[in-house]
Amino acid sequence: MNKRVLGKTGIKVSEIAFGGVEIGLPYGIGVKSKDDMLTEKEAISLLHSAIDRGINFFDTARMYGNSEIIMGKAFKDRRDKVVISTKCRGFRDSNGKIYSNEKIKSIIKTSLKESMDALQTDYIDVYMLHQTDMEVLQNCVIADTFHELKANGSIRATGVSTYTTEETKISIKKGAWDVIQLPFNLMDQTQESNFALADKKGVGIVVRSVLFKGILSEKGRNLHPALKDVEKHLEKYKGLLSSSIPDLPTLATKFALSFNEISSVLVGIDRMEYLEKSLEAANGVYLSSNIFERGKELAYPDPQFLDLPKWDRLGWLT
Repeated sequence: MNKRVLGKTGIKVSEIAFGGVEIGLPYGIGVKSKDDMLTEKEAISLLHSAIDRGINFFDTARMYGNSEIIMGKAFKDRRDKVVISTKCRGFRDSNGKIYSNEKIKSIIKTSLKESMDALQTDYIDVYMLHQTDMEVLQNCVIADTFHELKANGSIRATGVSTYTTEETKISIKKGAWDVIQLPFNLMDQTQESNFALADKKGVGIVVRSVLFKGILSEKGRNLHPALKDVEKHLEKYKGLLSSSIPDLPTLATKFALSFNEISSVLVGIDRMEYLEKSLEAANGVYLSSNIFERGKELAYPDPQFLDLPKWDRLGWLT
C-alpha cells in the first residue's frame, strides 16, 4: 500500500483510509440494524487485517456509535502502526442554535478526552470538526482551541469535514486547518475546484463518499424510481471498464487516487471483501490520461440533485 504525505503535516498515510462508521453503527444501503453489522470480535479482526495489509489510516468520530471503542481495543497494542483521525461533537443545541464560546471550548476538550479514552491513546493524529457550516467555520474560538490542543501535543494536526465547495474554500483560505475531509466521486466532482488552492496552501485532502454510499458499486442497481436518471447515468461508466478496471468500485477508487492533490481515499469497510477490493484498486497503478479525462467528462450533469441526506430522508435509499 503506497503512502502519501498528508499536506504540510508530514504525516504519511495509506492511500486507502479505513472508514469506521460502519463498524460503529448501522449505516449504508441495506444496513438497518445491529443484526446487519459485524460483531465486535469480527470488527477487531478486520481492523487487524487492514493493518497487516498496509492500511495505516483510520477514520472515526465521537458520533459513530461504538467505532472508537472498537478501534481502541484493536489498536491498544499497535498504536505506533496507525494514524487515527477522529471528529469532535457538534456545537449546536436541539434548536439549532450555536453554543456560547465557553461551552464550545468545553465541548472540544471534553469530546477529545472522551475520544482518547475510548481509543485508549494519549494523543490523536488528526482531530477534526464534524458537523461544519459557515457559522462554525467563522468562529475564531473553535480554531484557536484546536490550535491550543495542537500546541500542547494532544493532537498532531487540525482538520475539518466540509460539505459544500464554499465551506472548503473558506476552510483553506482561513489557514487554520491542516486537513480537509470532503465529498468527491465520479458522480459529484464539484469539489475539484478547490484542489489547486489546497495544494498551494499545503492542506491535505482526504476524500470521502468515493463510492457515493455504495451507489458506485453493485448496490447501484434497482434504485428507487426517483433515481432512474442516476441509475441510467451509471451505465455510462461501463465504457471505462477493462481487464485492469473490472468494476465500478475499482474505477471510482482509481479515479480519485489519480488526483495528485488527494492524500487518501476514505472507504467504508465492514466486510473482508470490501477490504480486498480496496486493496486491489489501490495497487499503485491508476488511470491512464485518456480514461482519467473521460471520467472527468462523465460527472453527473446536475450535481445539485446528488443530495444523499435528502434521498435518505425521502426513503429513496432503503
